[in-house]
Amino acid sequence: MRKLIVLSMISLDGVMQAPGGRQEDTSEGFTYGGWTASYDDEIFTKVLQEELQPTDYLLGRKTFEIWEAYWPHHADFWPGINTGAKYVLSQTRDKSDWNNTTFIQTVADIEKLKHSAGADLQVWGSSQLIHLLLQHDLVDELRLKIYPLILGSGKKLFADGAIPGKFNLTESHITAKGVYIGVYKRAGEIITGEVPYEK
Repeated sequence: MRKLIVLSMISLDGVMQAPGGRQEDTSEGFTYGGWTASYDDEIFTKVLQEELQPTDYLLGRKTFEIWEAYWPHHADFWPGINTGAKYVLSQTRDKSDWNNTTFIQTVADIEKLKHSAGADLQVWGSSQLIHLLLQHDLVDELRLKIYPLILGSGKKLFADGAIPGKFNLTESHITAKGVYIGVYKRAGEIITGEVPYEK
């Protein structure tokens, strides 16, 4: 079975919209596109290079269309995105000229894909798709980069309706510019209890 891995750059208030450029995603009047641009450093670059190793990808349609216009022409930076299989959840498209692209339509399609043979599936961007995956408890790992800023509005990584569950922190880094990088793996059910205190 393949692991389904969500990779996301988020602000302290959970916004994940348009981290890479001013015009990346201006929907709903978002004006802070490219908010991660000033935070690169040696630690961040090392972690990112590891994450960009060849694998397969599961994307929402909107993220796919942003990438479809950009990455086929920038293979020097990320060769894996062009060679890896790209599975796109969409109700409105069923074909693309970008090589190795397959369109799927349902949660059942995602479950079938996850239980098939092949490389792990990375999910980048794709906020609505991530919400759907969390609602069906399909995420095996979260790789989060948490930036020390508040954006106030924008598309969020988490929304109401996710299946409650516990994750274990298995790797962490803090960059020189204050970005917290954490890798969280799904680890069973939430444990509740009473917090002890002294009177």
